[in-house]
Amino acid sequence: MKIGILKTDAVRPEWTPVFGEYPDMFERVLKLVDPNLEFEIWDIEEGEFPTTTDGIDGFIITGSKSSVYDDKPWIRSLEALVRELYEARKKVIGICFGHQLIAQALGGLVDKSPKGWGVGVHSYIVSDTSLTDDGEGEIVHLLASHQDQVMTVPAGAEVIARNEHCEIAGLKIGEQILTFQGHPEFIPEFSREIMTFRRPMIGDERVQAGMASLDAIEHQGERVARWILDFLRA
Repeated sequence: MKIGILKTDAVRPEWTPVFGEYPDMFERVLKLVDPNLEFEIWDIEEGEFPTTTDGIDGFIITGSKSSVYDDKPWIRSLEALVRELYEARKKVIGICFGHQLIAQALGGLVDKSPKGWGVGVHSYIVSDTSLTDDGEGEIVHLLASHQDQVMTVPAGAEVIARNEHCEIAGLKIGEQILTFQGHPEFIPEFSREIMTFRRPMIGDERVQAGMASLDAIEHQGERVARWILDFLRA
């Protein structure tokens, strides 16, 4: 299987020797499930877009420090691409920014949440039994790092994950679209770096709670990677 990664941000240069870029993180966690996967990467933020979708079994839209409502040409172009992929019945996975971008592109609404930043490991109730029939229960634990949230969903979208902080933390549209607000590709050490760097924005109390969650709750990125691959193969 070949997966196209639509890269929408760059990792800070001082972090890349340890963690790599965002596509590297996706490749790492997905290859834990299937070492034989192939990938093709487009740097969307730098204006690189696929000229053909031939040979790609599904696309992943990464997270980003940008907001989907920012007035940036590459974001508008990515929205147009999402609509094209949807009309062409291609499978698309959205993570964090990608989750929000897909929702907005297809008619939903995204905005800053009055609940503030979500950081550290968050626990979500997952209502889609096609995912939770893996025998690990209806709660999934994922690293989070976001202030924006999907506020209203596009027509035809089913909310499949939620918690008290984020009521629309996962979406599914038929057999084509699967999205999550949390980050299966992150590892706790990377989350710790982000919280430390963004402490002035996030606030001491929220960062302290987020840091504590890294030790208290086990991140289940590999579990969600299995869900993603199963969805793309179905």
